[in-house]
Amino acid sequence: MKFSILTLFPEMFSALDESIIGRAKENKLIDIELINIRDFSKDKHKKVDDTPYGGGAGMVLMPNVVYDSYKSIKDENAKVIYLSPQGKVLNQSKVKELSKENHLILLCGHYEGIDQRVIDEIVDEEISIGDYVLTGGELPAMVLIDSISRYVDGVLNKESTQEESFSQGLLEYPQYTRPEIFLGMEVPEILKSGHHENINKWRKEKALEITKVKRPDLIIKKED
Repeated sequence: MKFSILTLFPEMFSALDESIIGRAKENKLIDIELINIRDFSKDKHKKVDDTPYGGGAGMVLMPNVVYDSYKSIKDENAKVIYLSPQGKVLNQSKVKELSKENHLILLCGHYEGIDQRVIDEIVDEEISIGDYVLTGGELPAMVLIDSISRYVDGVLNKESTQEESFSQGLLEYPQYTRPEIFLGMEVPEILKSGHHENINKWRKEKALEITKVKRPDLIIKKED
Protein backbone atom coordinates (compact mmCIF):
# COMPACT_ATOMS: atom_id res chain seq x y z
CA MET A 1 0.00 0.00 0.00
CA LYS A 2 1.35 3.41 -0.97
CA PHE A 3 0.31 6.78 0.45
CA SER A 4 1.35 9.97 -1.31
CA ILE A 5 0.68 13.06 0.79
CA LEU A 6 0.35 16.56 -0.65
CA THR A 7 1.06 18.92 2.24
CA LEU A 8 2.60 22.24 3.25
CA PHE A 9 4.01 20.66 6.40
CA PRO A 10 5.72 17.33 5.62
CA GLU A 11 7.68 17.46 8.89
CA MET A 12 4.45 16.81 10.81
CA PHE A 13 4.38 13.26 9.48
CA SER A 14 7.49 12.23 11.41
CA ALA A 15 5.03 10.82 13.98
CA LEU A 16 4.39 7.97 11.53
CA ASP A 17 7.97 6.78 11.99
CA GLU A 18 7.02 5.39 15.41
CA SER A 19 5.35 2.24 16.72
CA ILE A 20 3.39 -0.13 14.47
CA ILE A 21 3.25 2.22 11.47
CA GLY A 22 6.98 2.90 11.72
CA ARG A 23 7.71 -0.84 11.69
CA ALA A 24 5.37 -1.32 8.74
CA LYS A 25 7.38 1.30 6.84
CA GLU A 26 10.68 -0.34 7.77
CA ASN A 27 9.36 -3.72 6.60
CA LYS A 28 8.14 -2.12 3.34
CA LEU A 29 4.54 -3.15 3.98
CA ILE A 30 3.49 0.44 3.43
CA ASP A 31 5.16 3.31 1.60
CA ILE A 32 4.61 6.92 2.66
CA GLU A 33 5.68 9.56 0.14
CA LEU A 34 5.69 13.22 1.22
CA ILE A 35 5.27 15.95 -1.41
CA ASN A 36 5.72 19.53 -0.24
CA ILE A 37 3.19 21.69 -2.10
CA ARG A 38 5.39 24.74 -1.48
CA ASP A 39 8.13 23.23 -3.67
CA PHE A 40 5.88 23.85 -6.68
CA SER A 41 5.44 27.57 -6.14
CA LYS A 42 6.93 29.69 -8.91
CA ASP A 43 7.01 32.72 -6.63
CA LYS A 44 10.48 33.69 -5.36
CA HIS A 45 9.10 33.80 -1.82
CA LYS A 46 7.44 30.39 -2.26
CA LYS A 47 3.98 31.92 -1.87
CA VAL A 48 1.20 29.31 -2.20
CA ASP A 49 -1.93 31.19 -1.14
CA ASP A 50 -3.85 34.35 -1.93
CA THR A 51 -6.90 36.29 -0.78
CA PRO A 52 -10.30 34.84 -1.70
CA TYR A 53 -12.38 36.32 -4.52
CA GLY A 54 -15.49 37.92 -3.07
CA GLY A 55 -13.71 38.83 0.15
CA GLY A 56 -13.64 37.08 3.47
CA ALA A 57 -11.22 36.11 6.19
CA GLY A 58 -8.08 34.08 5.67
CA MET A 59 -6.19 32.89 2.62
CA VAL A 60 -6.90 30.23 -0.01
CA LEU A 61 -4.41 27.77 -1.48
CA MET A 62 -3.88 28.55 -5.16
CA PRO A 63 -4.95 25.88 -7.65
CA ASN A 64 -1.80 25.87 -9.79
CA VAL A 65 0.62 24.88 -7.01
CA VAL A 66 -1.72 22.13 -5.80
CA TYR A 67 -2.22 20.85 -9.35
CA ASP A 68 1.49 20.85 -10.15
CA SER A 69 2.28 18.96 -6.94
CA TYR A 70 -0.37 16.40 -7.86
CA LYS A 71 1.00 16.03 -11.41
CA SER A 72 4.43 15.21 -9.99
CA ILE A 73 3.02 11.84 -8.88
CA LYS A 74 3.27 9.34 -11.72
CA ASP A 75 0.18 7.23 -11.11
CA GLU A 76 -3.07 8.02 -12.87
CA ASN A 77 -4.77 5.05 -11.18
CA ALA A 78 -4.29 6.39 -7.66
CA LYS A 79 -7.38 7.46 -5.72
CA VAL A 80 -7.23 11.09 -4.58
CA ILE A 81 -8.74 11.95 -1.21
CA TYR A 82 -9.14 15.48 0.08
CA LEU A 83 -9.21 15.69 3.89
CA SER A 84 -12.02 18.16 4.48
CA PRO A 85 -14.69 18.88 7.14
CA GLN A 86 -17.17 18.86 4.22
CA GLY A 87 -16.45 15.20 3.44
CA LYS A 88 -18.26 12.09 4.62
CA VAL A 89 -17.28 11.17 8.16
CA LEU A 90 -14.76 8.33 8.30
CA ASN A 91 -15.96 5.00 9.69
CA GLN A 92 -14.62 1.45 9.85
CA SER A 93 -16.48 0.39 6.74
CA LYS A 94 -14.79 3.13 4.71
CA VAL A 95 -11.41 2.22 6.24
CA LYS A 96 -11.79 -1.38 5.07
CA GLU A 97 -12.87 -0.23 1.62
CA LEU A 98 -9.87 2.07 1.21
CA SER A 99 -7.47 -0.60 2.46
CA LYS A 100 -8.14 -2.48 -0.78
CA GLU A 101 -6.63 0.36 -2.84
CA ASN A 102 -3.02 0.10 -4.03
CA HIS A 103 -2.24 3.82 -3.97
CA LEU A 104 -3.92 6.71 -2.18
CA ILE A 105 -3.06 10.38 -2.71
CA LEU A 106 -4.02 12.44 0.34
CA LEU A 107 -4.51 16.16 -0.18
CA CYS A 108 -4.11 18.24 2.97
CA GLY A 109 -5.76 21.64 2.92
CA HIS A 110 -4.74 24.58 5.07
CA TYR A 111 -5.76 28.17 5.83
CA GLU A 112 -9.29 28.81 4.53
CA GLY A 113 -9.14 25.89 2.11
CA ILE A 114 -8.19 25.16 -1.49
CA ASP A 115 -9.40 26.78 -4.72
CA GLN A 116 -12.49 24.77 -5.72
CA ARG A 117 -11.35 24.39 -9.34
CA VAL A 118 -8.46 22.09 -8.50
CA ILE A 119 -10.64 20.11 -6.10
CA ASP A 120 -13.14 19.57 -8.92
CA GLU A 121 -10.33 18.53 -11.27
CA ILE A 122 -8.34 16.01 -9.23
CA VAL A 123 -10.25 14.86 -6.12
CA ASP A 124 -12.15 11.56 -6.16
CA GLU A 125 -13.52 11.72 -2.64
CA GLU A 126 -13.64 14.03 0.38
CA ILE A 127 -13.30 12.55 3.86
CA SER A 128 -13.76 14.11 7.29
CA ILE A 129 -12.69 12.60 10.61
CA GLY A 130 -15.46 14.37 12.52
CA ASP A 131 -17.85 17.29 12.64
CA TYR A 132 -15.31 19.85 13.76
CA VAL A 133 -12.69 22.03 12.08
CA LEU A 134 -8.90 21.70 12.37
CA THR A 135 -6.15 24.05 11.22
CA GLY A 136 -5.17 21.71 8.38
CA GLY A 137 -5.56 18.27 6.83
CA GLU A 138 -2.33 16.80 8.18
CA LEU A 139 -3.75 15.28 11.37
CA PRO A 140 -6.75 13.76 9.52
CA ALA A 141 -4.34 12.34 6.92
CA MET A 142 -2.35 10.65 9.70
CA VAL A 143 -5.55 9.24 11.18
CA LEU A 144 -6.49 7.85 7.78
CA ILE A 145 -3.06 6.30 7.19
CA ASP A 146 -2.99 4.71 10.63
CA SER A 147 -6.50 3.25 10.39
CA ILE A 148 -6.01 1.90 6.85
CA SER A 149 -2.52 0.50 7.44
CA ARG A 150 -3.84 -1.79 10.16
CA TYR A 151 -5.68 -3.73 7.43
CA VAL A 152 -2.61 -4.16 5.22
CA ASP A 153 -1.41 -7.78 5.25
CA GLY A 154 1.43 -8.27 7.69
CA VAL A 155 1.00 -5.06 9.68
CA LEU A 156 -1.13 -6.77 12.37
CA ASN A 157 -2.28 -10.32 12.88
CA LYS A 158 -5.78 -10.89 11.56
CA GLU A 159 -7.29 -11.57 14.99
CA SER A 160 -6.45 -8.00 16.05
CA THR A 161 -8.69 -6.49 13.38
CA GLN A 162 -11.43 -9.13 13.54
CA GLU A 163 -12.26 -8.69 17.22
CA GLU A 164 -11.74 -4.97 17.83
CA SER A 165 -14.35 -2.24 18.18
CA PHE A 166 -16.60 -1.73 15.11
CA SER A 167 -15.28 -4.86 13.35
CA GLN A 168 -18.51 -6.74 14.14
CA GLY A 169 -20.67 -3.65 14.40
CA LEU A 170 -20.14 -3.50 18.18
CA LEU A 171 -17.62 -2.01 20.58
CA GLU A 172 -14.91 -4.31 21.88
CA TYR A 173 -15.29 -6.36 25.06
CA PRO A 174 -13.18 -5.35 28.13
CA GLN A 175 -9.58 -6.54 28.33
CA TYR A 176 -7.57 -7.65 31.38
CA THR A 177 -3.97 -8.64 32.11
CA ARG A 178 -1.68 -9.16 35.13
CA PRO A 179 -1.73 -8.52 38.05
CA GLU A 180 -4.72 -10.73 38.82
CA ILE A 181 -5.87 -8.35 41.57
CA PHE A 182 -5.53 -4.56 41.17
CA LEU A 183 -6.87 -2.08 43.77
CA GLY A 184 -9.04 -4.86 45.14
CA MET A 185 -10.55 -5.63 41.71
CA GLU A 186 -10.13 -9.16 40.34
CA VAL A 187 -9.95 -10.39 36.78
CA PRO A 188 -13.30 -12.09 35.93
CA GLU A 189 -13.15 -15.81 36.74
CA ILE A 190 -14.44 -16.82 33.31
CA LEU A 191 -11.27 -15.44 31.66
CA LYS A 192 -9.12 -17.68 33.85
CA SER A 193 -11.19 -20.80 33.21
CA GLY A 194 -9.49 -21.89 29.99
CA HIS A 195 -12.94 -22.73 28.55
CA HIS A 196 -12.75 -20.93 25.21
CA GLU A 197 -16.39 -21.43 24.23
CA ASN A 198 -17.60 -19.86 27.46
CA ILE A 199 -15.03 -17.08 27.19
CA ASN A 200 -16.19 -16.23 23.66
CA LYS A 201 -19.81 -16.19 24.82
CA TRP A 202 -18.91 -13.88 27.73
CA ARG A 203 -17.01 -11.56 25.43
CA LYS A 204 -19.91 -11.28 22.98
CA GLU A 205 -22.32 -10.54 25.83
CA LYS A 206 -20.01 -7.87 27.25
CA ALA A 207 -19.47 -6.31 23.82
CA LEU A 208 -23.24 -6.00 23.42
CA GLU A 209 -23.67 -4.56 26.93
CA ILE A 210 -20.93 -1.96 26.42
CA THR A 211 -22.29 -0.94 23.03
CA LYS A 212 -25.81 -0.48 24.42
CA VAL A 213 -24.45 1.83 27.12
CA LYS A 214 -21.78 3.78 25.22
CA ARG A 215 -22.98 3.72 21.60
CA PRO A 216 -26.67 2.73 21.42
CA ASP A 217 -26.75 4.26 17.93
CA LEU A 218 -24.71 1.29 16.67
CA ILE A 219 -27.38 -1.13 17.92
CA ILE A 220 -30.04 0.85 16.08
CA LYS A 221 -28.00 0.72 12.86
CA LYS A 222 -27.63 -3.08 13.14
CA GLU A 223 -31.39 -3.47 13.61
CA ASP A 224 -32.06 -1.26 10.58
